[in-house]
Amino acid sequence: MSRTNFDALLEAGCHFGHLKRKWNPAMAPYIFMEKNGIHIIDLHKTVVKVDEAAEALKNIAKSGRKILFVATKKQAKPVVAEKATAINMPYVIERWPGGMLTNFATIRKAVKKMANIDKLTADGTFANLSKREILQISRQRAKLEKNLGSVADLTRLPAALFVVDVLKEQIAVREANRLGIPVFGIVDTNSNPDNIDFVIPANDDASKSVEVILDACCAAIAEGLEERKAERVDAEAAGEKAEKGAKSARVEEEDAPETTEAPAEE
Repeated sequence: MSRTNFDALLEAGCHFGHLKRKWNPAMAPYIFMEKNGIHIIDLHKTVVKVDEAAEALKNIAKSGRKILFVATKKQAKPVVAEKATAINMPYVIERWPGGMLTNFATIRKAVKKMANIDKLTADGTFANLSKREILQISRQRAKLEKNLGSVADLTRLPAALFVVDVLKEQIAVREANRLGIPVFGIVDTNSNPDNIDFVIPANDDASKSVEVILDACCAAIAEGLEERKAERVDAEAAGEKAEKGAKSARVEEEDAPETTEAPAEE
């Protein structure tokens, strides 16, 4: 069963592409027709591509790895933040920090700096600083929180990127390509799908279009997380059962009467 359907995508406006003069010829396989100078995306192909992407995302989540969501365009930011937070995945909705992936160690240092400022606040060190120093540090903390707060839990490189508008986020896509990190992307008719591992052809400008696709993909990720949790519970239960069985066997062995050989008859 498909995770989405033609009617839901149509209602959300996923089929609206860009003006014909702005198109990228590489998107030709995903274009159904042209109407009033605007390219119309083939939603039958979008349904198939959403299912492919969702299944792959589910497997990544089930393996316990992180998926980084990227969307810095205004209309997509709140949707991505809400959906990614709901499944406990990192996201970037402000300016993409250059070197976020290719210079990951530096980004982690900035995140640690934010944690250190929090520690200073908690242990009362702030009380010994001047008002000017407190103001400067507070502003620095606020800036770090705005840009990196949503990736604070990302302790290692993500297993995949999910990008809304691959043209706008081309720097993020290039960094992922360079490191061999698979990219899932909502790709509009003005974008190049060649560097995207899992292309989802759809309108990347309308918030409803982005939302309906994210709903399907995030639901798959949630399923992967639940299956991982269930497998861990089953494994722990099996381990406890095996341990109890082994303990019971040892007790029986210790309680068993010792057998002595009868004396040989002369």
